[in-house]
Amino acid sequence: MKRYLVGGAVRDALLGRTSFDRDWVVVGASPQQMLDAGYIAVGQDFPVFLHPRTREEHALARTERKTAPGYRGFQFHADPGVTLEDDLLRRDLTINAIAQDEAGALIDPHGGRRDLAAKVLRHVSPAFAEDPVRILRVARFAARFFDFSVAGETLALMREMVASGEVDALVPERVWQELARGLMEARPSRLFGVLRECGALERLLPEVNRLWGVPQRADYHPEIDTGVHLMMVLDMSARLDAGLPVRYACLGHDLGKGTTPADVLPRHLGHEQRSVDLVRRVGERLRVPVACRELAEVVAREHGNVHRSAEFGAAALVRLLERCDAIRRPERFDEVLLACECDARGRLGLSESAYPQRERLGRALALARGVDSAAVAARAGARGLSGPALGEAIHAARVQAVESGLDAAADSH
Repeated sequence: MKRYLVGGAVRDALLGRTSFDRDWVVVGASPQQMLDAGYIAVGQDFPVFLHPRTREEHALARTERKTAPGYRGFQFHADPGVTLEDDLLRRDLTINAIAQDEAGALIDPHGGRRDLAAKVLRHVSPAFAEDPVRILRVARFAARFFDFSVAGETLALMREMVASGEVDALVPERVWQELARGLMEARPSRLFGVLRECGALERLLPEVNRLWGVPQRADYHPEIDTGVHLMMVLDMSARLDAGLPVRYACLGHDLGKGTTPADVLPRHLGHEQRSVDLVRRVGERLRVPVACRELAEVVAREHGNVHRSAEFGAAALVRLLERCDAIRRPERFDEVLLACECDARGRLGLSESAYPQRERLGRALALARGVDSAAVAARAGARGLSGPALGEAIHAARVQAVESGLDAAADSH
């Protein structure tokens, strides 16, 4: 029985990167031998075990055979006769098919080190085409290693997989899992660029795919193309270290521009509500987590108003805060503002621009939340007010607080 460190841990060590996951392949052992050695069985589809002390994953070397469409259509074979080379042959990319024995020697039968040096993402074997998830994985790795290119033959194979309908067999949960991980990489635009180049984006996210070639007003968007703008916004969200809900909101904020009638371009009147409808549709289809879906809908609906809020008086500011549920959920409103800043700075020549709307709205929110709504309601009730009139009294008190506070801040400057 021998064990080998494989996959990301080996790859990242060769790149000088920190890796937090250490996965092992075990050759020459049976499941019973693993259990007898104290390993804990956790695999459902094939034999995977946790080391009794380190809890690192150890999988028995295995081969696989395609039995049905999609990423679940595989039959796995693992026994002591399966070699390390057999196991490495079934992996997705050459850079992920390098192993290291316990003495530190590297086993690299598919040229992974060569491709690391050349900065190329290349598939290991034709078996790559049997698993459509690998299209998403290549795109995700392109977003992580954004200075790597996808090998021409790998891109051609991915196009063939799309054309054959393999990508249509992907289940929503797995698509979302890979998209979410890709959105959190260093250059999310590369994820969508690779998916678009191989044709998968049109099948998986047609709402996003149709944004390329859609013009916008050059005075607001010097980059003009809506798809180009979206990619700049996503990369800005990575630069500003935004969390997943913010990055997903950035992805959905302008989807409605893809359905603007051609005869009114480059104006996009009403695109906000169309974006809300589309981002809701995407969220339902991919079963996106509620926190991401809710934030995306708020940003899609209100990002134009947030951008214009520098011109708003106290009453309009409070209405905006209330529509965003900011008084009750200030942390989420911080995310709304961050997504809007990404949108504003994700434009040609504006990446270093200030976004004063974020500070002003944050100050307005603090003033509005400083109002003691219970005390205001009690005073209004003492005057005989009830029902909606109580809400109106609280709203008026917030407007007064914001107006007084912003005026005082302006006077101090």
